[in-house]
Amino acid sequence: MQTLKVELAERSYPIYIGEGLLANPQCFLPHVAGKQVAIVTNETVAPLYLAQLEQALAGRAVISVVLPDGEAHKNWETLQLIFDGLLKARHDRRTTIVALGGGVVGDMAGFAAACYQRGVDFIQVPTTLLSQVDSSVGGKTGINHPLGKNMVGAFYQPKAVVIDTASLRTLPARELSAGMAEVIKYGLICDEPFLGWLEASIEPLMGLDPQALTEAIARSCQAKADVVNADERETGVRATLNLGHTFGHAIETHMGYGVWLHGEAVGAGTAMALEMSMRLGWIDQAARDRGLRLLLRAGLPVVPPAAMGADDFLRHMAVDKKVLDGRMRLVLLRRLGEAVVTDDYPQETLRATLTADYAAIAAQLRGK
Repeated sequence: MQTLKVELAERSYPIYIGEGLLANPQCFLPHVAGKQVAIVTNETVAPLYLAQLEQALAGRAVISVVLPDGEAHKNWETLQLIFDGLLKARHDRRTTIVALGGGVVGDMAGFAAACYQRGVDFIQVPTTLLSQVDSSVGGKTGINHPLGKNMVGAFYQPKAVVIDTASLRTLPARELSAGMAEVIKYGLICDEPFLGWLEASIEPLMGLDPQALTEAIARSCQAKADVVNADERETGVRATLNLGHTFGHAIETHMGYGVWLHGEAVGAGTAMALEMSMRLGWIDQAARDRGLRLLLRAGLPVVPPAAMGADDFLRHMAVDKKVLDGRMRLVLLRRLGEAVVTDDYPQETLRATLTADYAAIAAQLRGK
């Protein structure tokens, strides 16, 4: 087991990474202050891992709240199911909520923890690659609104993050690829040597090699923890973690939540960020192609939906958390390994990025 630390003074917490941790009481019980525990999971994960987690929490009064699966259910109605379960079981302010599942479960359980009786403890137990390397760390919680993704929520840190790499063995290939979008992101924005390691290790990673997965997860979590330590509430450098997300969130909102997986939309959005960085003259074509080629090798889409035009993107991108004083800020690359958040770009460059022929670019790269 590896242990990392998110350093936030009295709100600091550990990230445990290893195989078989779901059944290890020592990963959980030191972080449970009271006798009551509510496990929040979903219909897909519960049959696979709920019993293991309940066993690890033996000795506590445990209830489970099983939610419907999917991004389409990340809303107020589903959030109420968590509150219903807590209130019916008369859980008090010393209860601990444990989020067992992917990013949707983690975001919703964390938001419920932030709200229930004005704040109770929670633990993240992410079971998808995407949630293990990104959404479970850093305290972002929330739900979607029909007009924009993750527009309602709170910053609320967990007491611990428990990453059991064995859970990835039951992950569908599409979900594994989606998680790789966030892994690749760290190499692009802040760690060019990690990008090189990913290029050399992508086949073992996609083949679920335990050593490669542990290394990728640990390096991703460390990168995320370093950024959160410096900027917990996204007033500065933390916004660079959203590389590809402004374009990607527009895809998710336009196409309908769940039609494209979050990581798939981020993959296409990252391709667009690479393209725009090149058009601004910040990176060259070789750097753009290097990023695109790695996304393709991870099984990710680099072509936005044919159903979306430039005006569709601009309409949805205008409803984004990075918009300040009416100006759309984008995360772009000064170079591979260095990201910047900027609103200083020509509008014609943005429109050219939105209308570029990504299918032709991808076809050319596949042919090389």
